[in-house]
Amino acid sequence: MSTAHYSVIIASKGRTIAAVDDFSVVRNEISFLFGESGIGKSMLCKAIYGLLDPEELHITVNNMPYRAYLNSPETRGVKQSSFFVFQEPSSHLYPLTRITGQLREGSIAGSAGEEEILSRLWKTADSAKLKGILDVYPKPYRPSGGEKQRILLAMAFKKIALLATAETILPTFFVFDEPTGSLDNNYRNLFLGFLFEEYRKKPFTAMIITHDYSIISEVYEHHNSLIDKIHYKELTRIEEGRVRLHDFSPDDYLSWLRQTKTHRPMSAAPAGEVVRVAPEFRIFGHDHRICRDAARTQTVDLVIRRGEMVYVKAPSGVGKTTLAKIIMGLYRPDTFSMTLCGRAVTEATQRSFFEQEIWGRRAGMVFQHADEALDLEATVAETFEGLPLGHKLTHEELDRSLAELFEGGVTEAFLAKKAKFLSGGQKQRLNLLRTIILHPDLIILDEPLNGLDFESVRKIIAILEEKRKSGSALLMISHNEEIFDALVDEEHCYYLS
Repeated sequence: MSTAHYSVIIASKGRTIAAVDDFSVVRNEISFLFGESGIGKSMLCKAIYGLLDPEELHITVNNMPYRAYLNSPETRGVKQSSFFVFQEPSSHLYPLTRITGQLREGSIAGSAGEEEILSRLWKTADSAKLKGILDVYPKPYRPSGGEKQRILLAMAFKKIALLATAETILPTFFVFDEPTGSLDNNYRNLFLGFLFEEYRKKPFTAMIITHDYSIISEVYEHHNSLIDKIHYKELTRIEEGRVRLHDFSPDDYLSWLRQTKTHRPMSAAPAGEVVRVAPEFRIFGHDHRICRDAARTQTVDLVIRRGEMVYVKAPSGVGKTTLAKIIMGLYRPDTFSMTLCGRAVTEATQRSFFEQEIWGRRAGMVFQHADEALDLEATVAETFEGLPLGHKLTHEELDRSLAELFEGGVTEAFLAKKAKFLSGGQKQRLNLLRTIILHPDLIILDEPLNGLDFESVRKIIAILEEKRKSGSALLMISHNEEIFDALVDEEHCYYLS
């Protein structure tokens, strides 16, 4: 086993954007890279791969000016025999060329096995279905986000197929940046199985950037034979712009998960209902049903009582977030019925009812995307101003709340920082704290673990459990089924159809 070590500094206009003293990459083995959103994982990997622009940024790699690094034989060799799968596929797909043409451009033009790769990634041998996806020009909503993600993965697998035919082992650095962010667990596991299968044929260097710690369970349960070839790394912040790469112990996650499931709260005695939603509703021309079973055969009311955490499951795009926004009065449905904190609500209920009686008082929602929920021009301290707390939040109360989720103490400089300058993970934590500090009867959480590192995940789960014990009703929406299946028993799971 050989390891490449990189010291990287990325700066702009005198400000350090991302810097690390020792970013290690194990050659011809597979690494998973964890860490909160916005900490620098993608940018550091792009710098090492050779994708950043020396005209826009001041970059050094191993004390070498970036232009010299880009022109080094090693960097050019790695780029020639590797592929970078971007987190946002639209940034790589060209809107004026059909997808089928983009799959056959450049260095992957001569790669064989395209049909088999596509069939595996789409789990279908239906050539007509695949043609319907490939024979289009990429647009914002066509193909879907998950399909665009698989198109980039197909390009990477075509490059891997070329490696398999090479007579020697070439220098490689395949980077998969959140490759499963738009995929459900079934497609995620399909991708991982396909990648490991190709790796067994001929090893290559791969770095998989992800926030999905449940990948660890998938590896240990179904790919145990590769454990000695797989490494887990995590980036953590040292100070503004500077990070440290360290080994992440998979057992830390697995043992925490087991403990969470072991100490999962038993079904509580019936308490006061906070919300009851009728099982059928209609919005945007589509009918939806709330069901008790995964097969979606038994329609039931969605009921959440005080001290309960309820988990709503459905594939992407089915309407989980839509349901949450209907409950909060943010969307007006065609047909709908519920009781919320003792008040009857229907499709005819006016927005003013939610504004005056519900928002921040009886119910609060943690939105999936912090950038859409926060005023990015407001400072951290200003984010908590104007909340319907019944009293002015004291400096001590604010410090105490922030200290629960922000390491290193709460400084005046941090309180004065605008939200737009926070990392993605910091924004998400701020987004969550702004809601739970209100102590509403109902807390709706839409992907609350989005973009967080493991330590923040543990802290947030602990905080939510305390809120539940204190009598709050929690409605959970998350694709991270492994964690919430460990936390919520089947009796408190609902399925949306």
